[in-house]
Amino acid sequence: MLALGCDHGGYRLKEIIKDYLDKKSIQYKDFGSFSEESVDYPEIAINLSEEVAKGNYDKGILCCGTGVGVSIASNKVKGIRAALVGDCFTAKATREHNDSNVLCLGGRVIGEELALMIIDIWLNTEFIGKHHTKRLDQIADYENK
Repeated sequence: MLALGCDHGGYRLKEIIKDYLDKKSIQYKDFGSFSEESVDYPEIAINLSEEVAKGNYDKGILCCGTGVGVSIASNKVKGIRAALVGDCFTAKATREHNDSNVLCLGGRVIGEELALMIIDIWLNTEFIGKHHTKRLDQIADYENK
């Protein structure tokens, strides 16, 4: 199950993503925001990311105006590997090499079709492990200090 969240800058994109997930019969929980009224993204991003880190959700998708703010906030949560993605190559690479568990998108900088292609690639790409596992272990070791 996916966790889905946004601030006001990512609200429209989040709603498009919800329609896409509904059509694909992919289950999700919407962590908000629920309108285009101004909200502070850190609370939404951190709450969603904590739930992903606890294992209550397989992955998360966050949207804000640029994707930068939610990616910074999300990556403050231990165990989260949030990736700001704006192209298909990075969507695939961040899953294969980094085992990213939160996808961040910019609602004001990415088109609808590209966003949905990125999501499709990201959701359907597996972590390849191998030498990449060593690098993720180094990050986890630092987090555990």
